[in-house]
Amino acid sequence: MADKPRQAEGGREADSESSVRYSLLISEEARAQLRALPKSLRHNIGQRLDALQNGLSGDVKKLTAREHKYRLRVGTYRILFRLEGSAIFVYAVKHRKEAYA
Repeated sequence: MADKPRQAEGGREADSESSVRYSLLISEEARAQLRALPKSLRHNIGQRLDALQNGLSGDVKKLTAREHKYRLRVGTYRILFRLEGSAIFVYAVKHRKEAYA
């Protein structure tokens, strides 16, 4: 007896979500926060954001009690973003101590 493919929310197969490519929008405030970081950290964050665009991969967690708001963990930094349809809107890049204040 063959197993059925896992179903994700909305009735799609769970593996089909990994093929979704999200567009990336970064606020001016988040851009300024990125510019203030060391080049090596900016490079690492850039790689993680690229991976995030491909099916929301990475250390992503939904922020409790906040509609459509998530965080991506990159070392001691948190990339705070909203999911708006097929777009990722980054609104802040902060050290973990400052991210949730």
